Amino acid sequence: MESSSLVIAVDAMGGDHAPDSVIAGVKSAEQQHAEVRFLIFGDEAKVRPFIDKYRLDPARYEFVHTPDYVASDEKPSTAVRSGRKSSLWLAIEAVKKGAASAVVSSGNTGALMAFSKLILGTMPGIHRPAIVTILPTRKSECVVLDLGANAECSARNLVEFAIMGEAYCRAVLKRESPTIGLLNIGSEDIKGRDEIRQAAQILKDSPLSGKFKGFVESDDIALGTVDVFVTDGFTGNIALKAIEGTARLMVGLLKQVAARSILSKLGFLLALPSLKELKKKMDPGRYNGAMLVGLKGISIKSHGGADAFGFANALNVAIDTVRHDLVGNIAKQLETVEFLEEEKEK
Repeated sequence: MESSSLVIAVDAMGGDHAPDSVIAGVKSAEQQHAEVRFLIFGDEAKVRPFIDKYRLDPARYEFVHTPDYVASDEKPSTAVRSGRKSSLWLAIEAVKKGAASAVVSSGNTGALMAFSKLILGTMPGIHRPAIVTILPTRKSECVVLDLGANAECSARNLVEFAIMGEAYCRAVLKRESPTIGLLNIGSEDIKGRDEIRQAAQILKDSPLSGKFKGFVESDDIALGTVDVFVTDGFTGNIALKAIEGTARLMVGLLKQVAARSILSKLGFLLALPSLKELKKKMDPGRYNGAMLVGLKGISIKSHGGADAFGFANALNVAIDTVRHDLVGNIAKQLETVEFLEEEKEK
C-alpha cells in the first residue's frame, strides 16, 4: 500500500449486516475518493466473497485475516480480555502504529470505546472520550455529544464535552464562534440533576461563557437553537434514536397518505421532487458516522444497523476528520481545560 495515501482501517466484522454492508460501503467510498485506500480486517472466509462480489480494486485495499471478532452483545470487559486478536482491536491498533489514519467500525460500541481508549489513549486533560455527530436542524446542522459512550457523567465530563464539541463544530461546520447548550428537562436554572447545574455554573465562569447559552431542551435540537448540544451518553443516545425513528415515521406516513386516493396520488407525484429532497435530508444514513472525540487518534462509530449507504457515509466522516486534522484542532482548543484544574482546586 502506498505510504502517501490516506489509509482508513475498516473492521469488516462489526455490525448487523456485516460484512456485506461494510464491503459495499467501502466500494462506494472507493469510487468517491480516488486518493483513499483501505486496510480491511476480518475473517477471510466470510469477507472475501463480498470483496469479489463488489469487485474492490486490488490496488486500493489490503486485507488482513483475523478469525476473531467482537460480538455485538459482548461485554467490553470481556472483549478487552479476549479480543486482542479481533478485527476491531487490530483495526484500531493500525491507527496507533501509523498504518492507518483512522478506523471505522459498525461493531460493539462499548468495545470500540474501551479498545480505542486503551490503544490510542486520551488527550491531556480529558478523562472520558465522547461520541459526537452532526444532525440536521431547521436552520442548518448542529453538533451533538455524547451519544452513548458514557451513560453517567460528572460536571467535569460535561464541561470537557462542551470544549471538544465547540472545537469540533468550528473545524467541521466552520462556525467561527459556536454557541453551546446543555441538554436538560427545562431551561430554568433550578432544573436538572446536580451534575448538570454544576457544569452550567463552571461554563458560565469559564472562557466559554460568551458562547454558553444555558440549558436547552430536546426540541431545540430540531430547531437548531444552539450549535453544540451537550449531554450524557444515556440521554444523548435516546435522543438520537428518537430523532432517527421520527424521520422514518415521517417518510412512512407520507407514503400512506399518498396512497389513499387518486387525488392524493396526483398531489404526491406533483410534489415528488420536493419530497425526494426531504427524504434525502431526513435519511439517518446520511448522518451516519460518529467520532470518538478526546482520543489521540481518529476512531469512528458507524450505526450497528447501517446499510452500505450509511457505512459509506461513516467512511466519509473518517476521511473528512483526517483532512480537517480534528485531533490537532481539538488538542489546541483543550488548552482551555486549564480553567478546569483551577476549578478543581477551589
